[in-house]
Amino acid sequence: MTTAPDKLPVLLSVDNVSLSFGGVKAIRGVSFDIEEGEIRAIIGPNGAGKTSMLNVINGFYHPQEGTITYRGRPRRRMKPHDAAASGIARTFQNVALFKGMTTLDNIMSGRTLKMHANFLFQMVRFGPALAEEVAHRRRVEDIIDFLEIAAIRKIAVGKLPYGLQKRVELGRALAMEPQLLLLDEPMAGMNLEEKEDMCRFILDVREEFGTTIALIEHDMGVVMDISDRVVVLDHGEKIADGTPDDVRKNQAVIDAYLGVPH
Repeated sequence: MTTAPDKLPVLLSVDNVSLSFGGVKAIRGVSFDIEEGEIRAIIGPNGAGKTSMLNVINGFYHPQEGTITYRGRPRRRMKPHDAAASGIARTFQNVALFKGMTTLDNIMSGRTLKMHANFLFQMVRFGPALAEEVAHRRRVEDIIDFLEIAAIRKIAVGKLPYGLQKRVELGRALAMEPQLLLLDEPMAGMNLEEKEDMCRFILDVREEFGTTIALIEHDMGVVMDISDRVVVLDHGEKIADGTPDDVRKNQAVIDAYLGVPH
């Protein structure tokens, strides 16, 4: 297992966060942190509150209780575009791409927040806007090469196999140059070869770009192989938090999720 150095600075902390929808408590007083440069897994059975937690972190949901502290600044309410501007990017459990657009254009859309030229100049691709677009396109081409998808750069993503669509979505998130990358079930629906490729790219993203990664994943082999630390949720509550080895041996996790006999 690849491990990050011990006692890294904390990039984001979740402090006593609770989230309810009417009478349904999705998250109940959960606390954990994400250290800079680590791969942090969030696991648990269906309905445990994992995706709700990612939605709280990137500002899609606002918790009724508790605080998210990101880069040393506490916040209770943040909108998704503010989270993106502050360096938080994410992918989704169900691929959320522009199916009629090419791979190149989908990844290019991840650069939108970094484009500052006059809108009219952008429309006519003139002057500073053209120079800016060229620079951003160069960055996108680097990401395409990094993800080994040059052969599909001009293909509409709706025509691509599912595994490649997930890779394009990862590319779009990387185009935002995030400090914290949230991955919601990046291996879902993939065959073994596609999972191996995605694992390699996730590790390479951490290694090449220094990106901190938090991921939700149901494949325990993947979680145990690539994660530095794992937090386990069950019915909205945290039941374990530690290294993969610690979590694997935790009886509460075995009973609630792993299903290994006593």
